[in-house]
Amino acid sequence: MNWLIHDYREDDLAAVVHLIDVTAELGQESVFSLAECIGALTTRQPAVVAVSEGQPIGAALACVAGDRAWVMRIAIAPAWRGRGLASALLRELERRLVAARVRRIAYVLPEEELLGEGLRNAGYTRRPAVAYFEKAEPAGASATATASLDELGGRLLPGDLWAEVAGMEAEKDVIERRIVLPLAAPERAARHGVLPPRAIALFGPPGTGKTTFARAVASRLGWPFVELLPSRLADEGNLAAALRTAFARVAELERVLVFIDEVEEIAPVRSVPAQSGMHGVTNELLKLIPRFREGEERLLVCATNSIRSLDPAFLRPGRFDYLIPIGTPDAAARSAIWSRYAAQRPDVDLDALVAASGRLTPADIEHVARTAAQSAFERDLGAGPATAPAGAGTADYLDALSHCRPTVTPAMIDQFTADIASHARL
Repeated sequence: MNWLIHDYREDDLAAVVHLIDVTAELGQESVFSLAECIGALTTRQPAVVAVSEGQPIGAALACVAGDRAWVMRIAIAPAWRGRGLASALLRELERRLVAARVRRIAYVLPEEELLGEGLRNAGYTRRPAVAYFEKAEPAGASATATASLDELGGRLLPGDLWAEVAGMEAEKDVIERRIVLPLAAPERAARHGVLPPRAIALFGPPGTGKTTFARAVASRLGWPFVELLPSRLADEGNLAAALRTAFARVAELERVLVFIDEVEEIAPVRSVPAQSGMHGVTNELLKLIPRFREGEERLLVCATNSIRSLDPAFLRPGRFDYLIPIGTPDAAARSAIWSRYAAQRPDVDLDALVAASGRLTPADIEHVARTAAQSAFERDLGAGPATAPAGAGTADYLDALSHCRPTVTPAMIDQFTADIASHARL
């Protein structure tokens, strides 16, 4: 990817108008006129602009009416067609529209053209009689549900997060088969006596991607994502009461994925004597989960770095369907992760990076990649006009790796291996 995409700004107007004008004769037409597009831009309707080396190379704009949005134009500079820029622009525009509570996104083409196939691939459906493409965004139907989602801080996530989880294929396979497929096709699952899961726990060392997986599952299902933060609930004074209130709001949603990270903070092993009132909080959560499980399109995902710290009654079958370990990436997964960060530089020695990054978590690798990219950027600034290849090289990555302190220690690995043997339920 050799471009950056940002929200439309006023000083982009001339460049965007020029793009719309010059590309209209190249098959990038629209049922919306140039004047209508300018009107949308000047009234701050949602729009995004792609820039490469400081020059605008593409733009996408929409107009919103109620809960429906119309994509008015996607304009791509001729030299950049066929490189995936149209899909990238559309994806970024959709993110803004979903955040604005848009539920249906439509694109009307003047006639059949190549863009139609791209719209089908992006999830749009062609309506009969005209080349009218429409995409439905899932959401709770009632105003009450929308208000509850807002109060909970929930939101719809971009639809591509599952595909963006690099590597970790073994974990993705388990979650896809056990979690996603039964929830996505409940009727077919029921034919075979498969009950879709209602609650799962992800456990493993810190930084291994448990939150990323939870968000990716919500993205894959197209369900709103609500994260309940124990620390924030505790700020309300009475943690047990705050949990009851939060789950009552969740019950008003038609479909939802609820995520609780560091769940050991609210469901620790119940000790004797009671640990500073936590017995009551754990008991409250134990009562709330069965009620939560009564909903058909709901999934509770809890994550913990220390599954042995959780109360055994909390994890038993009937409350949690699966206890899934998420460990550090193996060599194949690390190679996939490094490939994503080093995509600009095909000369990067991936084997060397994989060999040097054993025990690193995805979060560790991301930090190393950012450090290496920063080094390449600073070196480029000091060299005057940009002449060096874009992106970090092998030496940059290896230097950053040499200064990286792995999050996961050998002792954590040993504990995680023991926890898999004693707790995992797949």
